[in-house]
Amino acid sequence: MTQHPGKPAGLSDPHELDLFEFARSGRQAAGVVRVSQLPRMLNEVPAEAPDRDTAFTWQAEGATQPELQDDGTEGPQPYLRMAIHGAAWLECQRCMTPYSQAFNVDATYRIVNTEAEAEEFPLDEDEVEVIVGSRQFDLIDLIEEELLLSLPLVPKHEVCPEVHESLVSGAAGTESEFDEAALDEADGAGEAAEPERPNPFAALESLKRGKPGDKKH
Repeated sequence: MTQHPGKPAGLSDPHELDLFEFARSGRQAAGVVRVSQLPRMLNEVPAEAPDRDTAFTWQAEGATQPELQDDGTEGPQPYLRMAIHGAAWLECQRCMTPYSQAFNVDATYRIVNTEAEAEEFPLDEDEVEVIVGSRQFDLIDLIEEELLLSLPLVPKHEVCPEVHESLVSGAAGTESEFDEAALDEADGAGEAAEPERPNPFAALESLKRGKPGDKKH
């Protein structure tokens, strides 16, 4: 991948990032964002959580790759890679108490100019996502979107410290067993419906070496 030397730096305002310049100049940035800055994520945190305002660290890197244009010539295509790590408190749907959920997001994005361009890409592209860039791109909004997409289908402890009273039946535990089985079935269905995403960082490293690999665009 064609890329200028990385320029690690914080961003003066990650809510208004010139994403095209960030990618073209091969810039790097890192920072911390708290759940209180992410209103949609904050809605997922139960009121009784020990800490509703946990923090996530993020790292972003811009890059370009020569790609064939509509006019038959090669031009630099901007890319962004993002890593997000941290934890937030969610409510376990099995025992109805808070638990700490870890988040580890690794994503690579192909940056395009318009929604129409984004819609042209095949839906089966797993390694690289497509985002519409701008001169005032909200990086924090992208971080929140990725965290929301990473929420478990059925939030729950690996091992619950106790069983909520609403799941306990006075008749030989049959109601509890039924609810537990239904919960596990829903969780298993969600896992089956969402196959594991290939590591996008491997795809980016391939791009950097000038080997697009299996990309279809």
